[in-house]
Amino acid sequence: MSAFVTRHPLSSVYAALLIMAAVVGDIIGFRPLREALGTGYEGMVERGHWWSPITSVFLADQTYELILAIAASLVVVAYAERVMGTARTALAFVVTAVTGAGVGILIQVAGLASGESWSRGVSELWAIDPFTAIFGTAMTASSFAGALWRRRIRVLTVSATLVLLLYSGQPSDLYRLIAVAAGLGLGMLLSPKRPDFTWRRSSDHETRALLAAGVGVLAVGPVATVLSGGRFGILAPLGLLLSRDVPSSQGDVDVQCLVGDITRQCVHELTLARIDGIGPVLLSLLPLVLLVVAAFGLARGRRFAALLAIVVNLGMAAIGAFYYGLLPILGQPYRWQWHQSHYWEYSITIIVSILVPLGTSVGIALNLRRFPIHTRPGRTRRFLLTVGGALVGLTALYVGLGWLLRDGFRPTATLLDLLADAPERFIPVGFLRLEPVAFLPTGPAATVLYQWVGPLFWLAVIVGAITSMRGLPVRGRRDDAARLRDLLSAGGGSLAFMSTWEGNSLWFDTAGTTVIAYRVVGGVAITTTEPIGPERDAARSVAEFARMCDDHGWIPVFYSLHEAWRPIFERMGWQLMGIAEETVLRPRTWKTTGKKWQDIRSSINRAERAGVRAVWTTWRALPIAQSLQISEISEQWVQEKGLPELGFTLGGLDELRDPAVRLMLAVDEAERVHAVTSWMPCYRDGVIVGWTLDFMRRQPESMNGVMEFLIAETAEAMKATPAIEFLSLSAAPLARSESGHSGSVAARLLDVIGRRLEPVYGFRSLLAFKRKFQPEFQPLVMAYPDPVALPAIGVALARAYLPSLSLREALSFARSLN
Repeated sequence: MSAFVTRHPLSSVYAALLIMAAVVGDIIGFRPLREALGTGYEGMVERGHWWSPITSVFLADQTYELILAIAASLVVVAYAERVMGTARTALAFVVTAVTGAGVGILIQVAGLASGESWSRGVSELWAIDPFTAIFGTAMTASSFAGALWRRRIRVLTVSATLVLLLYSGQPSDLYRLIAVAAGLGLGMLLSPKRPDFTWRRSSDHETRALLAAGVGVLAVGPVATVLSGGRFGILAPLGLLLSRDVPSSQGDVDVQCLVGDITRQCVHELTLARIDGIGPVLLSLLPLVLLVVAAFGLARGRRFAALLAIVVNLGMAAIGAFYYGLLPILGQPYRWQWHQSHYWEYSITIIVSILVPLGTSVGIALNLRRFPIHTRPGRTRRFLLTVGGALVGLTALYVGLGWLLRDGFRPTATLLDLLADAPERFIPVGFLRLEPVAFLPTGPAATVLYQWVGPLFWLAVIVGAITSMRGLPVRGRRDDAARLRDLLSAGGGSLAFMSTWEGNSLWFDTAGTTVIAYRVVGGVAITTTEPIGPERDAARSVAEFARMCDDHGWIPVFYSLHEAWRPIFERMGWQLMGIAEETVLRPRTWKTTGKKWQDIRSSINRAERAGVRAVWTTWRALPIAQSLQISEISEQWVQEKGLPELGFTLGGLDELRDPAVRLMLAVDEAERVHAVTSWMPCYRDGVIVGWTLDFMRRQPESMNGVMEFLIAETAEAMKATPAIEFLSLSAAPLARSESGHSGSVAARLLDVIGRRLEPVYGFRSLLAFKRKFQPEFQPLVMAYPDPVALPAIGVALARAYLPSLSLREALSFARSLN
């Protein structure tokens, strides 16, 4: 504890002051303390409390806010101290707090002078908010963070701040947003790094994580309306439900409301009548729960979750536009009087509330290619049938049973009334607060029917979505992953472990003894590696797979085959083409003596002098700090590339998490990770006989030769393990040694593409790097049935390796070919 206080004095003192202020408030009363230290228009302008912008950040309004603020101080502010020092953190804390409240109050003054309704409505509210300074400090610190955390801090902080402002809308929410903007500018001024305003791409993994976080924040944002006590957001009816002014019975609703005579009091009473009960509350919350479910699916790369989030957000935007009268053909014209000046602020508020889900849908749609994992078609159809069946069935139930219970409504409901009202039973109450009511239930049976049809529908949708996302990829079976692992344990090629990666479909032969991992891209079924199974079944399983592809109208392509498979395809009359060369080391004969090994020996000696050691471990065994460092190293590497991260046979962060995969890390005395490599196992009869290199990343400022050091240390460690027969350094795509070149047109085309891609991905440089280890070169070939299909195969391979390539990036690459 004392060590933490010594390293982070500002965050420790701030947390202590928050606790002291809470204790003082409990002793003398919170209201006098609020009026003395809180800020806002009344405190700053009318009472002249010039000190209030800074003192207001030392108070918390609620107990849960105090707990969160203390935690944020000890984590967020402490992080800022660590990355930019205590002096800069203190400066950021004060400047962002004062700027946020000061500029925000000036905006309120201008709003009051112009008669703007929001400024009038909140002019007497006191703002006490520790998160104004905390968020501003976090944004300042983001300029000192690495690429990964810089993006995460900024995206999550801005998203959370905007959501709170949109859903709660109190003065403190505005001050917080201004403090965030001030922190961003201040960080750019204080950071020794030159501000970089160029667009930097993120990895697919990081993009999915950010989109999932954004959708999750939007889903839980409406809770701020209830917790903050604000009544300025789209879910204000939920806040009204939790207040004490709910009418004692639905019979108290003004009769004029039921005939469309809309007044302010009428809208208030109709809203309360609609949400009087658990069912209407669930009706407002369950669509948000569905978005949370979609957010989890987005993080796992599920295409179904992306489509679900798009549909739900588009539905929210469309329903909002309809019920708030923004669709002139269908909306209610009496709601909008655009010619009256005091309506413009309400118009902007509602338009923004509609644009937020619409913009979210567009953002996910533009990144749809980053979600490669498809749900089985049968499961998707089942989901659609479930949703459609629930909608039709519950509508019929509501209309039919409602007509039988028509006397339980006031006024008595007719069949046409029930048909017209049925769509509203499935729509969250917040969208209906301006909609006139034709009737309301008075009897208990009618009330249950009226309130619970909608929640039952949304529950069916949520359960169906979870079931669909838990389903296996296309054409999968529930036990396919276990069957694959069993066959891998029995034996497979050096690249066979790639078949376990997400995004692959698995095909098993009729005997169940051979499995082939493949991906269908543009009508081409590309195998990830060689078939996995007994050698005696190889020819039969290849023929069966080719027939299966023909039945589906796909072009079969066997990719990354070793030369031992060549006779099988030559007998079938297929074409074969060299695509790469695998580099293989033999640990049993490993040594680093001689002139050719000078670079390797120098790297080992350099690491020893720098206090860098090699650590053989797994992702699960890593401390959290080191796993975060690896994520940041990977993100920095991706940002340096002009094109997106390669996939298919090249793994990323997701593949490191497999328990069977091992990591070799370069770690210094301060436990800082300088570089990381990952190694996939290769089995025979349940015993690991080899390891294959996959993932390689290093810190930009790490020592020269750190990768050579890691590979050499891995080889040295495996030399001590008699069962290990080989270490594969894998293959460099589109790069071959001179002996591997052929004169075919296709081979020459691959050489041209490889040369063009060299500045971005460095395939030839990678091959030259691997030559330092004096490896064996084992050619890898691609087998395909028809040379006429070669252009389609080339396009499919490009899309397999670059599934997230955008049109802009494709055009940029095309220009580089000139």
